[in-house]
Order: sequence, then structure tokens, then C-alpha cells
Amino acid sequence: MRYGRRVTIEDGGRGTEPAREGLPPGGGEPRSMEPRRQGRPTGHDLERYAGLFAARTRVMKSSAMRDLMALTERPEVISLAGGLPDTSTFERASYAAIQQKVGSESLARALQYGPTEGLAPLKRCIVEVMAQEATHVDPDELLVTTGGQQAIDLVCKTLIDPGDVVVAEGPTYPGAVPTFSSYQADVVQIGLDEDGLRIDRLEETLDRLDREGRRPKFLYTVPTFQNPAGVTMSLPRRRRLVEVARERELLVVEDNPYGMLRYSGEALPTLRSMEGGDFVIYLGTFSKILSPGIRLGWVAAPGPVLEKLNLGKQATDLCSSAFTQIFVATLFEEPGAWLRYVDVVRETYRVRRDAMLEALDEHLGAVASWTVPEGGLFVWATLPDYLDTTDLLARALDRNVAFVPGRGAFLDGRGAQSMRLNFSGVGEADIREGVARIGAVVAEQVALYGSLTGAAPQRQAPAAGADEEEGGRVVHLPPRREPGSGHGAQGPAR
Repeated sequence: MRYGRRVTIEDGGRGTEPAREGLPPGGGEPRSMEPRRQGRPTGHDLERYAGLFAARTRVMKSSAMRDLMALTERPEVISLAGGLPDTSTFERASYAAIQQKVGSESLARALQYGPTEGLAPLKRCIVEVMAQEATHVDPDELLVTTGGQQAIDLVCKTLIDPGDVVVAEGPTYPGAVPTFSSYQADVVQIGLDEDGLRIDRLEETLDRLDREGRRPKFLYTVPTFQNPAGVTMSLPRRRRLVEVARERELLVVEDNPYGMLRYSGEALPTLRSMEGGDFVIYLGTFSKILSPGIRLGWVAAPGPVLEKLNLGKQATDLCSSAFTQIFVATLFEEPGAWLRYVDVVRETYRVRRDAMLEALDEHLGAVASWTVPEGGLFVWATLPDYLDTTDLLARALDRNVAFVPGRGAFLDGRGAQSMRLNFSGVGEADIREGVARIGAVVAEQVALYGSLTGAAPQRQAPAAGADEEEGGRVVHLPPRREPGSGHGAQGPAR
């Protein structure tokens, strides 16, 4: 984890006869005069259906990001919550040209069902994308999905029985939390530090689970620009993780939505490229490098696993949209067009990341810590332990700014002092204003705490993860200087 200087969502009838009161237009049986219920279901409504719900619904969780979507749709709200790419960067002229070409050359096919595994032209595009990260895959090893989220769901659907153990990072991708819960997994979360997942802690946990006779179905990890923490797993840890996977025959689900969105530092190999594909299930998506609206992702997996994933997808949606698959394949027909677009996106987000880091230093530097990601879309900020970001969010929304509270990245209520901040979805001015509003709310709460306790504000030590072995003890990380970096070379760690 890299640290900065301040480290740390009127003709109702068929005929002309007027309707009589209580009767439908044109006659017929009387309508009920009971007013139609509006709004949220009542306790009586819920009880009526309670006996019909599957047992799994009792442990389903709502997504922290989805809960915020309705609120953040309000134009006055500055949303630093969702992992929203800036789709305004896609040129209108390019979009129109692609749509015209699809309409003139491939319309009938684009409007038709397609094979469950995906259209061959799109799978060739996926091969090209993965090759950019030196990860070579055969088209027959791929399954096209309806976004990266469906890829996670299909993996869980295929591998998890109720009570099965899944190992994940802590914090983990907030969108994976409701998926794990829906399939009734027993999730063990392992803390992070500045170099990503603690592999030593992973091995200790695997040993403990082995003694208990509990074999994990898989490890879920976002090794590159982790969501939500922003950290990247170091090369030595990647090597050791691959060794552990082979030694223990542990399936590793490598979720890599952000790998091509690097703004600084040196590229690292994917786990899939290092391991070869026997024990790594690789998840990718076009959502972050092209558009989330096209809803296209993919899975590269060992043959037997891919076959079961295919069956699961058949039962879910038959196939992903042929229209958007052909749209992407048409974009790729122009040599280098998609790479040029990724370059535009990278530069846009790099500037916004830097704006967020500067704003954090200005408005939260006295009390908070945060990660300085080399890529991706997120900064993970941690506040003093007497503040709860779930409560803080309500106050922030009163000031028309939103973020994702840290609890949404854990399955056991941890993360109360942290929040995920997105810098890709809004412009520089809104980023600075949004962070300033959050800073004002935090300052009020820190002052209130001080007036009640007489304690002076304390700078929060940096923390990215928690140690599940000790009930959620925060792992405090040392500050790390980065030569030549504008975010880490001077001053005390905060």
C-alpha cells in the first residue's frame, strides 16, 4: 500500500359506456374498493409470503453501492461512492459510426440469441485484451458473461454449497459480499498491508482450516489495484500465492477489472499468467476499460470448471447480449482503437486520482490516513476509531456528498472507521468539493468528540485490512516513502 504525505447510488374502456362506480369500464365484476398499497411492504405483507421464501434469503445482504444509487442519482449529490467509469470520454462520433456499421452489416445477428459461451468475434477481442497483460488464453477457455458481477455469481453458483468456506481479502470487493451471502458461504477474510494480501496469514488460515477438516472452495482476490483498498499484491507474494495454490490444490479466483488502468509504477504479471490456468479462475470485464453499460465480462477457467459455469449461465440468462458483443467486436476491427481509448481513460483518471489525494491532504490530513493507489478507481480512507462511517454517511448526504462506508467491504461488521472513495466518476472540481464536504462533516464530529471527552484530535495510523484471527484487530501499517513521489516524500505519516 502506498501512502501519501497524509497517509494513512382517460380512455380506460373498450366502449363508450361510462364506468359505474366500483365497476370496470364496460361493466363486469365489481372492482375491489380497497385502495392499492403504495410504498414499502407492511409487516402483514411480509408475513403473508414468509413461508415461501428460500432459507438463503435470510442471509442475503444488500450491496452497499446499490443502496446508494437512488440517492446519488440526484443531480445535487456529488457521488464518490460507486465505481463509475466516466463514459462521457467515449466519443459520440465513434459510437455513432460503430452503431451504423452494426446496423448495416450485422443487424439480424445482433438482434438474435447467441451461443452461451459467447460469440467467436468477441472472444478473439478478449484474447487480445488479456494479451496486453501478457496473459495468453485460448478462446475455447473463455465464457462470456453479462458483466463481471455475473462472473462472480456463476463461480459461487458452481462451487459453493451452504456452509462451504470461501477465503477472501479483508476488506473485499463490496459487490462480492452479497453474492457470497446469497450462496450461504462461510467467508474467512484475511487482512491486507501495503503489498496486498498477507500470504503468511493465508497459509496460517489454511493450516487451521485443514486441522478443522474444512477445505476452502476457493480464494477470491483482486490482486491489482484492489477494490476497495487500492493496494497491489507484490511480485514475491504473487509467486508465493501461485506456489500455495499448486501445493494445496487451492482454486484462486483472480478478479482483474482494473489491471489496464495503471497510472504509475511497473506492471506486474497476472496470477493466471504465472500459474498457467490449472488452479486460477480469471475474471475480466469491459466495464472499466470501455463501458459498464454494455454489460460484458468473461471467465477464463480450467475446462471442467468452465463446463459447469456454462451450464449455470444457461439456466441464468441463456446468453449475454449479442448486440453488445457485436458492438465491441466492431470497435476492435479498427486496429488500436480500443487501446487509444484506454489511454484517454488512463490519463483522465490519473489526473482525478491526484486531485483526490491533494484534497484529502488539505481537508482530512490532520486526522485520517489513506492509500495512494498506482491505478484502479479507489482510495481507501481510515478515520479515528471513535467515528463510524455508516453514521457519517447520513451526515454527508445532508451535505449532498456520498461515499461507501467500510462495513460494506466486510461480512462481519468490521470496517466501521473506513470508507471507499471513487475518483473516476466525477470531474476534478467535484472531487475537491466532495472531499471538502466530507472533511467538514468529519471536522464537526471530531470537534464534538473533543468537547465531550477533552481529547485532542489524533492522526489515524494507516490501516488497510483486519486480522480475522484476532476478531478484527486493525493492522496498522508503517508509512512508506516513495522517492520522487509528490505523495509520500515529505512530512509525517497521517
